[in-house]
Amino acid sequence: MKFLLVGINAKYIHSNPAIYSLRAYAGEEFRENIELAEYTINNRKEEILADIYRRRPDVLGFSCYIWNFQLVKELLEDIPKVLPQAEVWLGGPEVSFDGPELLETYPVVKGIMTGEGEATFKELLAEMCKAEESDNDVNSLKSIKGLILREGRTGEREPLDLDGLPFLYDRLEDFGNKIIYYESSRGCPFRCSYCLSAIDKTVRLRSMDKVKKELQFFLDGKVPQVKFIDRTFNCNHAHALEIWKYMKEHDNGVTNFHFEIAADIMTEEELELLSSLRPGLVQLEIGVQSTNEVTLREINRFVNTKRIAKVVKTLREKENIHIHLDLIAGLPYEDYDSFVHSFDEVYAMEPEQLQLGFLKVLKGSPMEERAKEYEIAYQERAPYEVLSTKWLSYEQVLRLKKVEEMVELYYNSNQFRHILPVLEQEFESPFRMFEALADYYEQKGYFVNAPARSSRYEILLAFACEKNEEREELYKELLTFDFYLREKAKSRPAYAPGQEKYRDVIWAFYCREEEEPQYLQAYREYHARQTVKMTHMEPFTYRVWSRDVKQIGEKMTEPAFVLFDYRKRNPLTGDALYQQICIKA
Repeated sequence: MKFLLVGINAKYIHSNPAIYSLRAYAGEEFRENIELAEYTINNRKEEILADIYRRRPDVLGFSCYIWNFQLVKELLEDIPKVLPQAEVWLGGPEVSFDGPELLETYPVVKGIMTGEGEATFKELLAEMCKAEESDNDVNSLKSIKGLILREGRTGEREPLDLDGLPFLYDRLEDFGNKIIYYESSRGCPFRCSYCLSAIDKTVRLRSMDKVKKELQFFLDGKVPQVKFIDRTFNCNHAHALEIWKYMKEHDNGVTNFHFEIAADIMTEEELELLSSLRPGLVQLEIGVQSTNEVTLREINRFVNTKRIAKVVKTLREKENIHIHLDLIAGLPYEDYDSFVHSFDEVYAMEPEQLQLGFLKVLKGSPMEERAKEYEIAYQERAPYEVLSTKWLSYEQVLRLKKVEEMVELYYNSNQFRHILPVLEQEFESPFRMFEALADYYEQKGYFVNAPARSSRYEILLAFACEKNEEREELYKELLTFDFYLREKAKSRPAYAPGQEKYRDVIWAFYCREEEEPQYLQAYREYHARQTVKMTHMEPFTYRVWSRDVKQIGEKMTEPAFVLFDYRKRNPLTGDALYQQICIKA
């Protein structure tokens, strides 16, 4: 018997740890009975259906989430037509709360696995294999905890001991160019009403001996990134500290580890340790969600926003940790103006990434239970995203969607890090800047006809000059600086100031470096003509590199030359390292 476990991921770089965990827990006894298939939501339904058909499974199991469930449902309609003998089982958070309705809608579905599926899947598989060997029908599924059958639920399964879960990654080659997901705990101590973790009231930890051994496997394999999927990694301080200490002591100089944390509960000892790590070793995702105190209390988030800001400031001072902050639009008691205030407060924390997300009313969450009370209208199909609330109109949600796109293109891209702080001075607040930029995109039709990445610089220049034409020269230099921080382009951008009169000065610099390198010692083996193609030098008449916005706007009496080195990059932003060169024009 072949049981095909199917994962449909949001992106190619993602993997589905659920199906790997099910197979690993089933053990060697059933290894030959289990096959895995991974696709993405970008695959056409017809492609996925054809591939499943070619595999000829006896039983299919789909891992169901908000990002893939619509595609899964479409497959459920066609699978019986091409594989009429195949049984289908579903599992995952998207099917755990309305199982009976799904079984009624899709006759092909034999049953649904709820909650933690590892032990349930192993028992189910054992029963199926036993029935196949004896040539009998499966007749004892009611004794397996954690199932939803047409006859009803079979009862809730006790939470697993995490040390009983096998390690998933015995073959790293199966995960080339993909993010590795890892969990050292399950459950969450917090009760945020929009999250399914509000239901799981226990936090279970994997033993430190196992965690260290498994982390070393990643470190030895020089995996580019390991993403911890622990809901709140630092809810157990001793657990978090020991893992971070291990990472520091065994750092391979390559691997990056990603964690979701609660910043307001972070201890001074944790802050001190994190501040001592190699730049790029760790990145932190922090869910702020809102700074409206009424909203936070309503969604059961009893956090100290000022403490979060202080922690983020401390972490940023060492410039060694990539920080990602989250906001959610559409929460109770948060109207448009309140959200603008939340955005500006979080933006002021200066994270590398600011995710402007939208409330998703998840099945089984406390938020779903109170959706009518809050007058939340949301999409009927996954991802069940908010359309409007008692406090936020659909028109305002659409406006925030456009602002979100501007934040993604111009802030989260990290391509405009020096011009944005200067441009912000022309507006009432950062949010109002992105809002005005969204209006500009709307007027020019760029939301419909999306411009190429390289064109975004010119669009931003035109937008900035429309706001303050007198600063055009400054804006051009800022954009030129931002542009060359990212890439050594073959052709010079149109907005970059002319540098013809400095060509001899720049060439003389490279010739001196070839004879007696002072700034380019890493390029000793190259001739000047080669080095000039691998690096870039640019004259500036404004201090575009300064963090003091007022200083940036003051024109210098003599041009300053900046050397960009593309062999060395900032591990947090990807910017080329640069230095000011003391030469006379």
